[in-house]
Amino acid sequence: MRRTGVLSLAGMLLYTVTATVYATIEVFAFEPEWAALVQELGGEHVSASSATTGLQDVHHIQARPSLIARLRRADLLVCTGAGLEEGWLPVLLRRANNPRVQAGAGGYLEVSDHVRLRDRPARVDRAEGDIHPRGNPHIQLDPYNIRRVAGVVTERLVKLDPVHAADYRAWLESFSDRWEQAIARWETRAGPLRGTPVVVHHNSWVYLQHWLGLEVVGTLEPKPGIPPSSTHLSRLLDQLEQRPPRVVIRSAYQSPRASEWLAQRVGIPAVVLPSTVGGSEDAQDLFGLFDDIIGRLLGAMP
Repeated sequence: MRRTGVLSLAGMLLYTVTATVYATIEVFAFEPEWAALVQELGGEHVSASSATTGLQDVHHIQARPSLIARLRRADLLVCTGAGLEEGWLPVLLRRANNPRVQAGAGGYLEVSDHVRLRDRPARVDRAEGDIHPRGNPHIQLDPYNIRRVAGVVTERLVKLDPVHAADYRAWLESFSDRWEQAIARWETRAGPLRGTPVVVHHNSWVYLQHWLGLEVVGTLEPKPGIPPSSTHLSRLLDQLEQRPPRVVIRSAYQSPRASEWLAQRVGIPAVVLPSTVGGSEDAQDLFGLFDDIIGRLLGAMP
């Protein structure tokens, strides 16, 4: 009887130690690109999921009960920040009431704090549309930003789970090597795109534009977040006579009407680009995202 009790206690202790060693870090990323990056860097020690999909406009997400429940269980929250999720992040944090992932806690990470933001407005005025005072938050479309964020994510995983620090750092080294090789390949392949004039639906392509050397000569939205109007499109059409674009770019979640209207009148292709992981059939991870973006742009060139 006594021996059975000792064996039972030993079994419980073994289970507790095993569960602790093999426990995974629950990571709740607000965008698919960060969920994909965390999974690359965390391997078997993390379980990463995203609040949004590649076919959603991340500016406009509802704080659904399912998201609140997932955030309540999270050990690490990873978001873009810079105001991108300001319409729904505070609501989720308040309702989830998870002290591990509140702003300032070790389980809260805004990745935009660790890269140089572009297009910081000189004047903050809501009359100018959906502007972000700190700068443009669509940082995931520059692979060099992904590289910077990877190091930050790894160090955060190490702090949360120091037992597996060697694994996290080894996976970072492996990812970084593969990523550097991919960047070199992408830049060589995308060489013919440099200097190409394009029209975009929304100013979410700023980082891609700078990386690839695209020249944005027009925007379908009269102001960020304001739907294209017939008056604005007519003026834009006149404006483009001075510098004709070679392609019109939009995201999958944006209405095709304005881009197709302009493309037909100018006589150029309208291209749908994935803006994040899951934004197209071929963009199922970070490597596929940039492969597909460059492939679609090159395929649209005459």
